[in-house]
Amino acid sequence: MTSSGPFPELTVFDLDACFWDQEMYTLSHIPDESDVILGDLNGRGEGVIGVMSSRSKISLNKGSLIALQSHHDSKYPNMRVCFASSADTPQAERIGRAALKLLEVVPGTTVWDLVVGRDWKGEDINQIGRQPPLSSNKSATHFPILRELTKVRYDRMLFFDDCNWGDHCGQVERACKESDTKKGPTTVRTPFGLGPDEW
Repeated sequence: MTSSGPFPELTVFDLDACFWDQEMYTLSHIPDESDVILGDLNGRGEGVIGVMSSRSKISLNKGSLIALQSHHDSKYPNMRVCFASSADTPQAERIGRAALKLLEVVPGTTVWDLVVGRDWKGEDINQIGRQPPLSSNKSATHFPILRELTKVRYDRMLFFDDCNWGDHCGQVERACKESDTKKGPTTVRTPFGLGPDEW
């Protein structure tokens, strides 16, 4: 994508309380295929709309599903997607990655298939967790690592975060800027989860 294109080159989603409706640190069970819940994928057919972690169901927020279905349909030329989450514990990280590999965008295509498989040709560039080299500060670790791995300029990124536990959007805006334009990612706060209006 050229720098004059209307769409971001990289859209970065926070996970907990933004991309989906749960906080992984509150969960204990790593979901597998026996934990899936089937239902309607926004009119695209029946697929995996939720996964259970013990008694808690993990589901994509409505705006997240719309965003990824549009991305699946290539409505945003040359845009790719990844995740930046400061999941509290290694267990929370494992639960999150397992859910991404089970939840579907359209029948037969999981979030992981689309984001890791299609966008990054099988390479997991997602920055999930806060264990070294990551930290709780996404502007200090997650985003510089993504900038290096993807080679996408900060000012060509779009970032969604609930910001309920700290102003990650503000931190990223202030700290992650290109030297020539002095601009960083466009950020969107989603305190009630990513809805259709935020997307």
